[in-house]
Amino acid sequence: MSSPSANLLKLTGQTLLIDADDTLWENNIYFERAIAAYISYLDHLPHTPEQVRKTLNQVERETILSHGYGLTSFAQSLITCFERLTEVPIAAEHEGQIRSFAQSIADHEIELLPGVSELLPKLAERHRLILMTKGSQAEQADKLARSGLAPHFTGVEIVAEKNPAAYREVINRYGCEAGSTWMIGNSPKSDINPALAAGLHAVFIFHKDTWVLEHAELSTAPDGQKLLEVDSFRGLAKIF
Repeated sequence: MSSPSANLLKLTGQTLLIDADDTLWENNIYFERAIAAYISYLDHLPHTPEQVRKTLNQVERETILSHGYGLTSFAQSLITCFERLTEVPIAAEHEGQIRSFAQSIADHEIELLPGVSELLPKLAERHRLILMTKGSQAEQADKLARSGLAPHFTGVEIVAEKNPAAYREVINRYGCEAGSTWMIGNSPKSDINPALAAGLHAVFIFHKDTWVLEHAELSTAPDGQKLLEVDSFRGLAKIF
């Protein structure tokens, strides 16, 4: 892995697959706030906050397999976690309160990350931009519409999971050349490692609040591929 140097010539005419959540706009901080409120709500249980969070992380891994990503899946995880910790079915009053924690996330305005509103239009002038995100089709499409960024993308791909097969499918659909196609995002697990495995270059954008389930060791770029690292979206201006 390497960081772009001040002497790196800007690339032109590239295809940039760009992640959405926590790359273009804030996302996980709202989930973390909801989880903090949820844990506080459970302070009557004989479990430490760390135990509650550990259980919730495990439940989320399970729920994703059956319900995918998004607020519906998250709300179900909160309910399942409550039932697992209390060992009794959830009462209607508790369910209503717990679902409100998930709803609080949907009520937030879209908060673009620093540099996105200024740099994305410039990137779109020099490159082909494709939004590559995972999650609920309706939720992700709604966030993109509310962000005001949709006009800068020539394509939008909302997939169930970001794995090498998903990247290869997008590459084939858009006729991308691997040597001039990059995946840009904040998640080692979903953005960087599977894109490298699919033969693409990648740029890892650090985000201090990346979802814990997206944490992973960054893979080493195979021969002939590049993996660069920047500390914010603005750092892309040195590369593209």
